[in-house]
Amino acid sequence: MEPVVYDFTVNEQGSSAELFRGGKTVMPQLYYALIIPPLLRRDPRTISLHQRNELEHFSSACRINPALEGMLQQIFERILPDGATQIPQHQSLNDLLDRYGFDRIQHNQIKADLQSGRIGLAQNRLPINTTIGDVEEGDVDDISGARSSRYHSVGSAAIKSGKVAVLTLAAGSGSRWTKGAGTVKALNPYCRIGGVHRTFIETHLAKSRRTMKQFGTTIPHIVSTGYLTHDAIKQYLEDVHYYGYEGDVLLSPGSSIGLRLIPTVRDLRFAWLEMPQQLLDEQAQKVLESLRASLMDWAERSGEASDYTDNLPLQCLHPVGHWYEIPNLFRNGVLLKLLKAFPDLQHILVHNIDTVGANLDPAILGHHIESKAGMTVEVITRRLDDRGGGLARTEGKLRLIEGLALPREEYEFILSYYNSATYWIDLDRVLNVFGLRRSDLASEKTVTEAVRALASRMPTYITLKNVKKRWGKGQEDVYPTLQYEKLWGDMTALPELRCSYVVVPRERGQQLKEPAQMDGWLRDGSADYVQSLCEWE
Repeated sequence: MEPVVYDFTVNEQGSSAELFRGGKTVMPQLYYALIIPPLLRRDPRTISLHQRNELEHFSSACRINPALEGMLQQIFERILPDGATQIPQHQSLNDLLDRYGFDRIQHNQIKADLQSGRIGLAQNRLPINTTIGDVEEGDVDDISGARSSRYHSVGSAAIKSGKVAVLTLAAGSGSRWTKGAGTVKALNPYCRIGGVHRTFIETHLAKSRRTMKQFGTTIPHIVSTGYLTHDAIKQYLEDVHYYGYEGDVLLSPGSSIGLRLIPTVRDLRFAWLEMPQQLLDEQAQKVLESLRASLMDWAERSGEASDYTDNLPLQCLHPVGHWYEIPNLFRNGVLLKLLKAFPDLQHILVHNIDTVGANLDPAILGHHIESKAGMTVEVITRRLDDRGGGLARTEGKLRLIEGLALPREEYEFILSYYNSATYWIDLDRVLNVFGLRRSDLASEKTVTEAVRALASRMPTYITLKNVKKRWGKGQEDVYPTLQYEKLWGDMTALPELRCSYVVVPRERGQQLKEPAQMDGWLRDGSADYVQSLCEWE
């Protein structure tokens, strides 16, 4: 990150002015760029005398005054915008949908469920009479006791024999990290460690490098990307030569994409009228209510739950949630390629790009292997600012529950453990849940149908997303759209997938979602803990 350097000079004259007469009397270019195009669009009979004189003076000045050089071309472009500047991606919406793995069958089913009311903003929550309680004794394992050495031996043997890989989820654009701005979070130099600003992805590769040297083996590291992040991550890693990582680094491009929908009036009413709202002063509230009424009328006229296509192609697409990150490995051929190079691969550590303390811990891996679970979930002790669900007993069954699904917000405060979004998965057991075997990965049709079948059993969370529509240079409107997502934590609710849960220290399981967390992360020793896990290039 380069410092900002200011170059100051002293104004010896103070405020001054210069008087121009005759042909030199022109306004700045920006003035004419704003004033002239609307005048030219009007009926000449409606233009006043002084406006007509200004047009004549501007026309003459453009021919003789160097300050207005190129203005006629600018005016022409504002009246007749260049179509190429309006769609810079040079690809149609259908081309993008085909490229990124749009599933039309699943999309139509979601539309039908929305129109019938089976899913929606209100249906994100479990029924109000659902029994939700905290974990009981024995639900969560703490492996820091006497059994830790045995687990460590089992895990170490698995790492040395090439049975483990790492999957880092980096498909998101990190909007929470930048408060809404577009970015590639994996490439953000988030912290100065070891005297150098490190990116998230460099940190994770440094941890895998240290593990490889510690056990004298090769560990494949997979980075899952999305349609918004793949090209940037690929180019960046190539430019830095993958930070000198001695093992295999594979990119798993996103193979699932969603198409935004026109919202239903039912969902808009729920979001704007039934959910708690901040009341503005009387006049501002009237303006807000009028705007919302107009948008509900727009949704009804445009066709509720119909495809949102009246915008730039990329504005019509949306990511579909991190549930698809592991199925993407099946669909894009990365897992098949990995198994050919590492036929003994059995376990994969899956973690978010911002969980910088997660690594291939042999003791946790050993516990996962000995438990014979299809998936082991790492949880941390909840703090007040840990929002978004956690580990709970729902109708007596132990599972992860998302904050969106809680029938009452206060239920979140009775849960002792928070999901760190770090999972150890047994590859064959997870494939079996999808109804697949390793040999099926070569059949694209079989994999697609298996993913679609299990996706239909996963909860579909509906969210509202405001999308800008730009009409021209400097003019834009904002419309609400509907999009959906499916989350991997809901896999713990499947009866056929046996899951175990391990409590880990906060410095390992904490996720850096916002820059405001960085101060506490540095002060509580978490940064030093991460440094101890890494070996830099």
